[in-house]
Amino acid sequence: MQRRILVIEDEEDLADLLALHLRDVCQEVKVTGDGAQGLALAESGDYDLIILDLMLPEIPGLDICRRLRAQPRYTPILMLTARSSEIDRVLGLELGADDYLTKPFSLMELNARVKAIFRRLEALAADSAPAFGSVGVGELHIEVEKRRVTFKGRPIELTRREFELLLHFCLHPGRVYTRAQLLDAVWGYGHTGYEHTVNSHINRLRAKIEEDPAHPYYILTVWGVGYRFTDSAGEAERC
Repeated sequence: MQRRILVIEDEEDLADLLALHLRDVCQEVKVTGDGAQGLALAESGDYDLIILDLMLPEIPGLDICRRLRAQPRYTPILMLTARSSEIDRVLGLELGADDYLTKPFSLMELNARVKAIFRRLEALAADSAPAFGSVGVGELHIEVEKRRVTFKGRPIELTRREFELLLHFCLHPGRVYTRAQLLDAVWGYGHTGYEHTVNSHINRLRAKIEEDPAHPYYILTVWGVGYRFTDSAGEAERC
């Protein structure tokens, strides 16, 4: 399938190598080494994936990621970084990056990550939108195709990752998930070892959809295991 990829990388040799390799697997690739130009291209172009370096002139990669995730249109982001510390990787994931690679990396590894991101997006599109238009549990209502969430009739603003996590829970009421299973289901390939990312997203979700986040009704903690979504209202109602 022909896809458009934007590479924002200021190491010219690496950027050229990435472009050459990705084009060899039938991808259309645009390359820039400037953070400001990269942000402008990302905001104006219709790309299927953005490969984003962390250290860039003009605008750093983390700032680009933060600004793109503040916009309604979603484009997957694969972050590249020369930094190997855990805090940098976690920060990228918390800001909304879909995956990351630490330099140096192999082209085979890059190819696997890119294909995994595309497979996951295709699976999400196939599994959710065609089957039903909305899901409701108690006073929580999700319009899947519109990606709209309301609680007691009040609209709830969620990030893309929060929405996917909530939808995954809502479609499987009562089922207990470990943090690792939620990472696999919602974040996808390459996030093993970052279970605390799940915790922070669940805390943010609870703050938005629970009457009392300290005593949640919808997203419940199963001590020593993980989390489950309430089944007190019975199976999720699908419309």
